[in-house]
Amino acid sequence: MVSLKTIILNCAILLTSVQADDDWNTLVGTWSSKSNAVFTGPDFYDPVDELLIEPALPGISYSFTEDGYWEEATYQITPSAKDHSCPVAALTFQHGTYEVNSTGSLILTPFKVDGRQLLSEPCEDDGVSTYSRYNQTEIFKKYQIYLDTYHGRYRLQLYESDGSLMQPLYLAYRPPQMLPTVTLNPTASDDASASGSSAASSSSANLSKKIKRGLENRYKTNAVKRQTIDYQFWWFTSLGVALFGCLLIFRG
Repeated sequence: MVSLKTIILNCAILLTSVQADDDWNTLVGTWSSKSNAVFTGPDFYDPVDELLIEPALPGISYSFTEDGYWEEATYQITPSAKDHSCPVAALTFQHGTYEVNSTGSLILTPFKVDGRQLLSEPCEDDGVSTYSRYNQTEIFKKYQIYLDTYHGRYRLQLYESDGSLMQPLYLAYRPPQMLPTVTLNPTASDDASASGSSAASSSSANLSKKIKRGLENRYKTNAVKRQTIDYQFWWFTSLGVALFGCLLIFRG
């Protein structure tokens, strides 16, 4: 007669041999803040007409590819120090390349000519927002990826360069939902393939056509939206089923 202690021990060995998804601990994907309203990609920035599209709610989103590219979309509202009825709003788009160095810090280097920002300061700008180029290298001291069992989603926790926590981001799409990982709006000085202003202009026009075609097919993306799952419920359900199966096996 096999003892209950032996049965439980054997079941535990079987359960610990079950592995999680191979790719759970990777940056690859599109991550979004809790508002779940801001996502990278063509629904935030239209590079053909150079338009920033205001989401329904503030938030931030980062996307990362396996081969070292990133994209950022942020919509932030900050109370005005002078007048609380005049909050400052900023929409920002950037993309470029990233690297994780030996200390574990994450460095995001933008394509300088592509970054855009739309800044609204209603108490200062007479209702006319400022649209400008924007580029800012971002350095995070470290990052962590883990399963947030409360929200039932994979969570990306970024730490600012001084070690302070950013608001958490949750996996929304994998593969990521992003614009093309090339310079979208090259200038004559930043177009390495061009020789002269006419060549740069031609290259820019051809690229613009390619991007436009890509945007027309934007809903044909292979990015898959990650649904919220009650991992605690399924974990305990699976554990119960597994233990029941173990009891049948070892007692039989």
